[in-house]
Amino acid sequence: MNVLIIEDERALAQELEIFLTNYNYICDVCFDGTSASEKIAVNLYDFILIDLGLPDYDGLDLLKEAKKIDSEAACIILTARAEINDRIKGLDLGADDYLPKPFSLLELQSRMQAIIRRKFGVKNNTIELGEFLIDLTNRTISHGSSVVNTITKKEFDLIAYLILHKNRTLTRMQLSEHIWGSVVNNDYDSNYIDAHIKNIRKKLNTFASPDWLETVRGLGYKIKINA
Repeated sequence: MNVLIIEDERALAQELEIFLTNYNYICDVCFDGTSASEKIAVNLYDFILIDLGLPDYDGLDLLKEAKKIDSEAACIILTARAEINDRIKGLDLGADDYLPKPFSLLELQSRMQAIIRRKFGVKNNTIELGEFLIDLTNRTISHGSSVVNTITKKEFDLIAYLILHKNRTLTRMQLSEHIWGSVVNNDYDSNYIDAHIKNIRKKLNTFASPDWLETVRGLGYKIKINA
């Protein structure tokens, strides 16, 4: 999932980027509010981590701007400010969570996972799809006692993202943006997605038919999960 890190302490920003990248997030980093505002205007993010104490911008104003442009983005305030009024105002403006500095990176990741579960209605980290069991935490796909070891990182990312948006059609562009990062400044080829979906089906068909992975003609793909 795409994350925008807005933090003027460069060492902390880089630490956050390295940590979250290791958890398979795709990260953009900004050290000031002006560049962050520009990125928010042209890119869609799943998470926006906002430091309130920016050198050129009030973090709360940036939060308000972010929620106005993309109300679906989950915003977490990261700040050394201790005032309760800042916390209350941030939450009133639409922040999903608040972490005072210094904070544990593991706690941040845990809170992000909790937001994902609430936002997408995922109660468990293991999902049954036909004859397959998808473990979102350990990033594995199993059929009975066998693990599908041939699935690549990007292929699992595609499956996981479709699961989060279960029963909803996602376009090739949407999948590209969220799996490969922003495509605004890159050459875009929808065949990338088609090729990965084809490979996923071929690998899973060795075990059983993945009929829950559906092609929506002319639009994109979706994973069908019965309520």
